[in-house]
Amino acid sequence: QVQLVESGGGLVHTGDSLRLSCAASGRTFSRYTMGWFRQSLGKEREFVAAIAWTTQTTLYADSVKGRFTASRDNAKNTVYLQMNNLKPEDTAVYYCAAGQTWTRATTSNAYDYWGQGTQVTVSS
Repeated sequence: QVQLVESGGGLVHTGDSLRLSCAASGRTFSRYTMGWFRQSLGKEREFVAAIAWTTQTTLYADSVKGRFTASRDNAKNTVYLQMNNLKPEDTAVYYCAAGQTWTRATTSNAYDYWGQGTQVTVSS
């Protein structure tokens, strides 16, 4: 079992930055692929970023590529999502997730554990 707790969300303006954190506890954190997803009102949950547990290889959705950076600190059992140049369309609840495979890391059903989410609101 893995417990995930996100933090760092808030209300910002267009062009601002935020860093989300996801603290993990439970089973061996370093062995999990970690993903970030988001869901805005009335829309389905969508993939944002993923980071592998060994090589720290990353994947990003096209909509955030070049603006968002995923990183992880296995010693602290924490994964981060640095979000720069935020836009109103980035407004959503952001979730981190843990899964045991890198395969299909862009799909939500590849993940076994989810955090409760943190709200990010970007005003224009």
